[in-house]
Amino acid sequence: MKTYSYKDLSKQDIAALCTRQLEDDQSIDQRVKDIITQVKTNGDEALLDYAFQFDKVKLEQLYLGKEEIDAIAADIPEAEKAAIDQAYANIKKFHAAQIAKEAPVETMPGVTCWRETRAIEKVGLYVPGGTAVLPSTFLMLGIPAKLAGCKEIIVCSPPQSNGKTNCYLAYCAKLLGIDKIYLAGGAQAIGAMAYGTASIPKADKIFGPGNRYVTYAKQLVQATTLTAIDMPAGPSEVLVLADETANPAYIASDLLAQAEHGTDSQAILVCTSSQIITQTLQEIEKQLSALPRKNIAAQAIANSYAVKADTLEEGMSFSNTYAPEHLILATDHFQDLIPQISNAGSVFLGNLTPESAGDYASGTNHTLPTSGFAKAYSGVSIDSFVKKITFQHISPEGLNQIGKTVEVLAAAEGLQAHKNAITIRLTTKDGY
Repeated sequence: MKTYSYKDLSKQDIAALCTRQLEDDQSIDQRVKDIITQVKTNGDEALLDYAFQFDKVKLEQLYLGKEEIDAIAADIPEAEKAAIDQAYANIKKFHAAQIAKEAPVETMPGVTCWRETRAIEKVGLYVPGGTAVLPSTFLMLGIPAKLAGCKEIIVCSPPQSNGKTNCYLAYCAKLLGIDKIYLAGGAQAIGAMAYGTASIPKADKIFGPGNRYVTYAKQLVQATTLTAIDMPAGPSEVLVLADETANPAYIASDLLAQAEHGTDSQAILVCTSSQIITQTLQEIEKQLSALPRKNIAAQAIANSYAVKADTLEEGMSFSNTYAPEHLILATDHFQDLIPQISNAGSVFLGNLTPESAGDYASGTNHTLPTSGFAKAYSGVSIDSFVKKITFQHISPEGLNQIGKTVEVLAAAEGLQAHKNAITIRLTTKDGY
């Protein structure tokens, strides 16, 4: 893990450090296009072939129904069941607080405007299941979808080696009242939800994290179909901003928690103390050796780096340029830094608030913008699953109030029919 000094970095150096480097983009591009085309053309047959090719299972059908989901869920151990129950309650409580009805606004006498919320009717949720199965992602997507009132929730997740799903995902489905899990993963699952097949319905919007193939597939279908996506996203990342009040062992654990996601994850440390940086790097080596996924984490750490900053303000400037998916403020002075944050997906305050808490159970959503997209995107929320429709009503008094303004502006733009739509109402008694 290389260390840089902030004061020695030019603007160009900082920009280069903050650019996420992705290799083999061209080969991924063509492979994903081929997969999407196959799914679009051959539907279920393509999905069954890809399940055999990629997941090494021969499926008889592409979904699990309610009875089978309930049977699989019954095998969940009590400790895991209690943990999922607690996470479900916290996530639901946090997201339920986001539901709000907006009051009408009278912009001028007799002219009333307001917005009303409508759920997106058909949403597709992708729950990864490659090197790590993520029931937490199922909760993070399923709970706001249910609270928003989406009529149809289509869930895709790769089949396990037995051609089923595991008890954790099955139990989440049972909690959420979702009666089908479709056994499709990767780019092919995204294609199926974008175009629809005989088994898998077409979604209006697709949600969920995944590897680079999934990410590219989501961007591709958004560009070529009427299917929306939650956000562009790439490999997961964390930036820890620390000072002398931080605990090096805690920082190391946070960086490694991110690194074990995948070899292309990034774990960045920005710190005002050279001593803390040195001790953290030592702690990383110590903790890394005990991790079951140490080979994955080690590769990610090798592609990550530390930056020595002179002040926390300097460090925050770097963070805002990087725009991390996860930002941990490992300092007792985090309150002073909150107003300075302009770009981050989710923020973890103080030395006792690890990213893991937000990943699983504190309540906030862990489906977040990566690759610098935190400069323009928010994480998944209730708002992600709804549309806001505007309404307006004009009374006779309102028409007299606003009429002249609209006539003048329409005439200025040379749009006579627009002007006439007002004039005809103003010159016709009682609007008839």
